[in-house]
Amino acid sequence: MNIKAGRKNTGPMKSLQLLDTLSNEAAITQRDLSQRLGIALGLVNSYIKNLVAKGYVTVKSIPPKRYTYYLTPKGFAEKTRLTYQHLQNYTGLYTSARNDLRKLFNELQSQGTKRVVFAGVDELAEIAFLTLQETNLELAGVVDGERSGDKFFGREITSLDKIREMQYDSIIVSSYLKRAEISAALLKNGVNKDEIRVIFKP
Repeated sequence: MNIKAGRKNTGPMKSLQLLDTLSNEAAITQRDLSQRLGIALGLVNSYIKNLVAKGYVTVKSIPPKRYTYYLTPKGFAEKTRLTYQHLQNYTGLYTSARNDLRKLFNELQSQGTKRVVFAGVDELAEIAFLTLQETNLELAGVVDGERSGDKFFGREITSLDKIREMQYDSIIVSSYLKRAEISAALLKNGVNKDEIRVIFKP
């Protein structure tokens, strides 16, 4: 299964996430940004330096050894531009994903599948859930190593290692950006390769 929209460099998306977060929380630490965005601390520092160099963000020091980040007018304009670009990409992702998910779910039902687990939670998982409502398939659980404890359409997201305790017929890798990472983690947790279905190939 293919997708053209979404095969973009993830850099602009991270820049948008950073700009959006900094516009709301000026005094947030780089360590907190690293944990929240799921990227290495050194990479956060690199992104921020790049945003500062482009004139999108200014930095002010507050004792002891703390910093606050402020978006410049140019930074707010860039945030708006990236948001618009993201919405365009999402429209392409939504259309392609809906078509591919319908095909996948119909194929699973024809094979006698009744219960599926979603592995990975991002925009693709939301599209998968909406498409699942058009079928007779049951969502048996949702797992994501970084979102454990959060809610997904009223269901609690559990850690990937909990997959061993679930009753299912098939696992849908329901993340676009982390699909390769999640597939590898599922195999590491003892899931049979034939039970894993990836919507968009890594």
